[in-house]
Amino acid sequence: MTEPRIDPRIGLVVAVLAVSTSAILVRWSDAAASVAAFYRVLLTTVLLAPLALGRHRSAFGRLARRDVLAAAATGVALAVHFAAWFESLAWTSVAASVTLVQCQPLFVAVGAWALLDERVTRGTTAGILVAIGGIIVMSVGELLGSGTIGPRPLYGNALALVGGVMAAGYVLAGRSLRQRFPLVPYVTVVYSVAAVSLLVFVVASGHPVTGYPPREWALFLAMAVGPGVFGHTVLNWALAHVESSMVSVSLLGEPVGSALLALLLLAEIPGPSTVAGGAVVLAGIGVVARSRAVGAPSTD
Repeated sequence: MTEPRIDPRIGLVVAVLAVSTSAILVRWSDAAASVAAFYRVLLTTVLLAPLALGRHRSAFGRLARRDVLAAAATGVALAVHFAAWFESLAWTSVAASVTLVQCQPLFVAVGAWALLDERVTRGTTAGILVAIGGIIVMSVGELLGSGTIGPRPLYGNALALVGGVMAAGYVLAGRSLRQRFPLVPYVTVVYSVAAVSLLVFVVASGHPVTGYPPREWALFLAMAVGPGVFGHTVLNWALAHVESSMVSVSLLGEPVGSALLALLLLAEIPGPSTVAGGAVVLAGIGVVARSRAVGAPSTD
């Protein structure tokens, strides 16, 4: 393996900082959640497509029928992930939403056990139970109404969890395809399917596709460049140079970074239950990530 010119640990720091801005950019946008999700995925695809077509054109010719089906399933799961998570940010706090959507490793562990017959270790089971306890603490505390919780916190939390489940589906559905396909062509195909899926949802929901002011277009582009390219692309690059468990655990910095940015830029003060429950959830996710060492592309 060729030694990277940049220390992968620096890349991880940059990536975590980039993905931490995602929730803030979504909150700043006045567009419907599905519209923001559509343009984030579409513009990320547009930015990556020249690299995919220029350096990996031959990889697309190797797509078999099962690869196309896997890419379609992965793209649809990714589309639902973005739509559910972006919508959750309108109803619950940034801290709660980002923490709960990061429960992806928990659902990957359960899905791999149920669908792929993978063994679940004691560490994984313990981590899942700890995380569930944290979710209960967070949700019960938000019902009591402390700190900035959003207009419908339980609904928002449920949407964030749906986003986490769909992110796990994205990982599981794309696992075999990712093993046979280079990174950039893989994400280009999957993001293209996700963009089409989100466009169908936007049109079916009656939201306008065009006619947004320059401020919105700037936010859509920022979502694609920041969390999309500098976030997820760099994270996937880092997977080639460091252990996947390190990448998984480093992503636990996203809820912390997002919560701090929400405090500074949105004046959102998470309540004690959100902080305590979120810390427990992150601890549980950390245990699961360490025990499973899941090496798969991230989404947020």
